[in-house]
Amino acid sequence: MGLTRRTFIGSGLAAAGATACRGSSESSSDGARQLDPDDWESVRSQFELTPEVAHFAAFVLAAHPRPVAAAVARHRAGLDTDTHAYLGMHQGELDAAVPAAAAQYLGASPDEIALTDSTTMGLGLLYGGIVVRPDQHVLTTEHDFYSTHEALRLRSERTGASVEQVQLYADPAAVSEDEVVGRLVDAITASTRVVAVTWVHSGTGVKLPIAAMSAAMEDLNRERDEADRALLCVDGVHGLGVEDVSVQELGADFLVAGTHKWLFGPRGTGIVWGRAEAWPAVQPTIPTFAGASFERYLSGSAASTLTPGAANTPGGYHSFEHRWALADAFDFQLEIGRARVAERTHSQATQLKEGLADLPGVRVVTPLSEELSAGIVCFELAGQAPFESLAALERQGISASVTPYRQPYLRLGPSIVTTPEEVDAAIEAVAGLR
Repeated sequence: MGLTRRTFIGSGLAAAGATACRGSSESSSDGARQLDPDDWESVRSQFELTPEVAHFAAFVLAAHPRPVAAAVARHRAGLDTDTHAYLGMHQGELDAAVPAAAAQYLGASPDEIALTDSTTMGLGLLYGGIVVRPDQHVLTTEHDFYSTHEALRLRSERTGASVEQVQLYADPAAVSEDEVVGRLVDAITASTRVVAVTWVHSGTGVKLPIAAMSAAMEDLNRERDEADRALLCVDGVHGLGVEDVSVQELGADFLVAGTHKWLFGPRGTGIVWGRAEAWPAVQPTIPTFAGASFERYLSGSAASTLTPGAANTPGGYHSFEHRWALADAFDFQLEIGRARVAERTHSQATQLKEGLADLPGVRVVTPLSEELSAGIVCFELAGQAPFESLAALERQGISASVTPYRQPYLRLGPSIVTTPEEVDAAIEAVAGLR
């Protein structure tokens, strides 16, 4: 990569980019605004979110923390001052810095990471490009979101491959690892090529035991040829930025996630990670602008040195100031510490679930176990419509959401921008709705 991104930002390589690319320390000249990663109040101060609201819906679309906002502003200034010069002098390095930062966070190789604009785009690229024969089978679940179901429906129409939905659990509050893994294994057939699941279900808050599912699938795949291997593909958007786990520990073949939710990255950004051995099963859908691809085009050569991530990163011009600032979002999370973020999120979610469960007339849908849940907490109030309760909570300064599924539930998402005191306030507000 040559110079590191941090070196580049502080180097003042050219007049056109000197102001736009200087480090973010100037934006932190107010001592109260400097990040102390060991102080949660300091972490919260990195966000411009209004303090009059408890932001339990921040994961729907995240606010930018100060380092990310500063990076967006730097790159925007550079592009607005001399667009052509800024692109020509800095694009290659900034483009490379993003998968490098993502790889450090994920415990992966930069070559395995493609850049996208959202989870939905990533799922479309993955399922739209994955090679499936007409005689092969695609397995997904009843719990997955529209984007997965629709991407697989479109792929089925083009390939003739069958798509089946399996129910992994009957009661989300009582789900167990054995139930999930057992139902999954029972639904996989000799012709199953793709297993499409979601790490954390936004409709119930259930977190699937992906590592255990992967291990079970590995046993099934042991006697299969590579072209018939069942690939475990994961929508990871509500796990990324919450769970302290590397992609190797997760064990999936592919992980797709928008980075503008729990990771608090720039809006309109996302990634697709795939194992190096699994990427050959995916055919790129949109031409890439990676340099090696242009070299092949100009020379007329069939040879290519494209990495899987680069080959599957759509070309064209993007909202570059947001894409390039994604590296700063990964740095922000790593500075706080992946383990600390996970503990903070889980502890507040447990506090919330236990408090809600003690309220008469409230049914908590999300499992209490941290092994089977993450940050999303879903619940319902007897005799009350979710959207009416949502409006009542918002009038009390509690920002919540309703699950976008046929079965709607109220939903709260504790995170690094909420506090245990706000969790208690949310429980009290729900108690007042009964």
